[in-house]
Amino acid sequence: MDEKALLDRVPDGLYIGGEWTAGSAGTFPVYDPATGDTLKRIADASPEDGIRALDAAVAAADDWAATPPRARGEILRRAFDLLQERRDDFALLMTLEMGKPLAEASGEVTYGGEFLRWFSEEAVRITGRYGSNPEGTGRMIVSQHPVGPCFLITPWNFPLAMATRKIAPALAAGCTVVIKPAELTPLTTLYFARLLEDAGLPAGVLNVVTTTTSGKVSAPIIADPRLRKLSFTGSTEVGRTLLKQASQNVLRTSMELGGNAPFVVFDDADLDKAVDGAMLAKFRNIGEACTAANRFIVHEAVADEFARRVTERVNGLKVGRGTDDGVTIGPLINEDAVRKASELVEDAVRRGAAVLTGGSRVGGTGTFFAPTVVADVAAGSEILRQEIFGPVLSIVRFSDEDEAVRIANDTEYGLVSYVFTRDLARGQRMIERLETGMMGLNVGVVSNAAAPFGGVKQSGLGREGGFEGIREYLNTKYTLTPNPFGA
Repeated sequence: MDEKALLDRVPDGLYIGGEWTAGSAGTFPVYDPATGDTLKRIADASPEDGIRALDAAVAAADDWAATPPRARGEILRRAFDLLQERRDDFALLMTLEMGKPLAEASGEVTYGGEFLRWFSEEAVRITGRYGSNPEGTGRMIVSQHPVGPCFLITPWNFPLAMATRKIAPALAAGCTVVIKPAELTPLTTLYFARLLEDAGLPAGVLNVVTTTTSGKVSAPIIADPRLRKLSFTGSTEVGRTLLKQASQNVLRTSMELGGNAPFVVFDDADLDKAVDGAMLAKFRNIGEACTAANRFIVHEAVADEFARRVTERVNGLKVGRGTDDGVTIGPLINEDAVRKASELVEDAVRRGAAVLTGGSRVGGTGTFFAPTVVADVAAGSEILRQEIFGPVLSIVRFSDEDEAVRIANDTEYGLVSYVFTRDLARGQRMIERLETGMMGLNVGVVSNAAAPFGGVKQSGLGREGGFEGIREYLNTKYTLTPNPFGA
């Protein structure tokens, strides 16, 4: 596939009110993390551009809210079909700007597309209820209405899926949108906006602002009283700041924040399945996923064998540019990510951990870090406290179920957990005891467009996907009318 031809097709402007325009702050480069080369220069938005985008969303809000749900759903369905036709383009574009292997990028096209298909169907299933009040003196009508203009902020690690996971339910509910993709991977969102344009989305319903000054552009949008909803995926630290800003106008908020996922392997686990699950839960997307397993909590009776088997599998991973044949581990997103992974491994080793494979940067161009297994990690190690966001698997031992639960819950985060056991009752207990919003029981991947995605504690608020996902973009209204029979 011709990379240059694809990049030439990607718009380089802001998308505001159905038009592609220049950014008031000039342009900025988007880099290939595998080579350090500039892929494309695109528009850099100013705070004034952000408000122009909100103006367009507000202007289109009433007409879009009044658009029949079936019509909204059909646009999303056309977008799904167009995405399937252009899947190779989107997969290559994500590999170029984010670094993930091409096969995984193709998988993200499938996953991201499912949000378009799912919410195209949910658009016509927004329901309310009607019934008598208990006293019989009136009739209660409960109805659902679009919350209004939304501001969506997406991360760099899943450039397509994080956009569709927010845009699709917003549009299905009848809301208009301003979306700000991450500075590191904005090209996929720009290309997706063109796709929605081709699918027939009216001007102003979706607006895209790309910027190198995220805080400065976002703040006036969030402070504007016309905005009614904020959805953010990213770090807990940034999420706290956004929640403070959103509190001034009491905005509806959805926050998908940091994670520190425990992966618990009991002594009765099927180790073959546990290792398969570990490879998916840890090394999918180069470990750069909020759902990536961060702490492998393994029973002492099987810890050595688990470590041996998983190390053997990790040694078979191939590091390289995501477009190259057979590559399973691409580059990390930037130098900061490489530095963080190195520092976390070094801290664990200083505290007594053993590096079984990897553990350092891969030489040459690009931001590559060797897939790594670290065993016998001591309590208090930073690698057990911080989200790694890289291809580093760290193992800590436990002796009984209570200890496993204590270690797993010993974090301010609570996004997802993974448990491997053959004991059904134990599995049910872990569902009850682990403090996470999601759990994989004998599986290493949990994400699905039909399921509610989100966490507890400092991993966030609200849910994306599933029946619950569209409710984040709807307001509930209760109306009381007199008894029509006069009683």
